[in-house]
Parts: sequence; structure tokens; C-alpha cells
Amino acid sequence: MAAAAALGGLGLLRARLRLAAAATSAALGPTGHRAPPLRGGVAAAAALPSAGRSYGSQAKEEEELRVRYLDDEHKGIVVLGLNRSHAKNALSKNLVKMMSKAVDALKSDKKVRTVVLRSEVPGIFCAGADLKERAKMHSSEVSSFVSRARATINELANLPVPTIAAIDGTALGGGLELALACDIRVAASSAKMGLVETKLAIIPGADVTGGEGLGVGLWWTSWSV
Repeated sequence: MAAAAALGGLGLLRARLRLAAAATSAALGPTGHRAPPLRGGVAAAAALPSAGRSYGSQAKEEEELRVRYLDDEHKGIVVLGLNRSHAKNALSKNLVKMMSKAVDALKSDKKVRTVVLRSEVPGIFCAGADLKERAKMHSSEVSSFVSRARATINELANLPVPTIAAIDGTALGGGLELALACDIRVAASSAKMGLVETKLAIIPGADVTGGEGLGVGLWWTSWSV
């Protein structure tokens, strides 16, 4: 009985890994190939099939979070695309709010099999918190923002499906913490990562792993961008 249970668990693990590999392939495209441009002339950090449903406001020139439900052979894969090019995908109050809403919807969607978190902006994954916006906040607003960001990242970490961070470019501070909340991190050879706030003796405010996840499950790819 114990052996049968172990074999069953191994089969489930293999199935999850196959699904994660398919989602990663959908997010990153073929190894060694440059990703085609997205609409609006913004080059994608990863090649993606055409979108199915979208989430949030429609047809905006810059939608801070793009949620895509893929179709056909990729059905069940949902891609969360960070899209604040003017701020290097820095985490603003609005972006965190949109992410919280999107993750909440995914949590109860039984058709979702895998979630991929990636950037729509070439050369940057996420620069961390939006410090320009934070400088204008009252101290009470800062506390509320950090709490909501932490809660959102915890919700991402606790999603009942495999989550993959496709890192193309720079992931710093809260941006790296966001990637650490995912089950798997896949990075382009150009990726740069760091919890730079530690240089100021500041403990990462939203990291659900305590920094321990940085060296766990990080896959490097030679895919060129």
C-alpha cells in the first residue's frame, strides 16, 4: 500500500512538471530565438500564443497588468504580464491592487492549471516598489501598501496550481520577492536579481520565503533576448 501511494505521488509530481514545462515553453518561446514584438511596438519578454480572455480594463495603450487566458493546446495556462514600462514595472498601489484582484479570481477558477508571471517590458522584470510614489505617501499609507503587497504575494504563493516566474532582465527588491513567491523561476541569461534593500539594513518586506527561495528551483536558459 505504501509503495502504491508513493508511486501515485511520483506520477502526480511528473504530471505537474510536464505541465510546468509546457507553460514555461509557452512563456519563453524556443531557446536561442528572439521573441516577436507584441502589439503597439513593445517587444515581448517572451513569445506567447494569441490571448484568449483578458482581465481588467480593455484596449488601453498601457495596461499595468495584462491577464491572458491561453487557448488551444495551452488552454488552462494563465499569463500575468507586468506592463508599467515608464516605471520599469515598479509596484505601485494600482498595480498591487490589480494583482490582488487577478490572483483572487484565479484562486477560485477551477479551469486554471498553471499561472505564469512575466514582464511585457523588454529588459526588466520588476524594479521593486515604486519609490517615487512612496515618497508622496503618508506614513500610514506606506504601512497599508506594504501589508497589501505582502498579502498579495502570499496569495500568489498559496495558489493551488503551479506558478512560474519567467524572468527576463532585472528583478530587484519587491520584484525578486514576487518571483520568489512562485513555485518555479525560469531566467534568461541576461537576468539580474538582487534584494538590494538589504544594503540599507532593510529586511525584505513582502518576501514569503525569508530569502531562502532564491537558490531553489531557479532554471537558467540560454534563450537570447
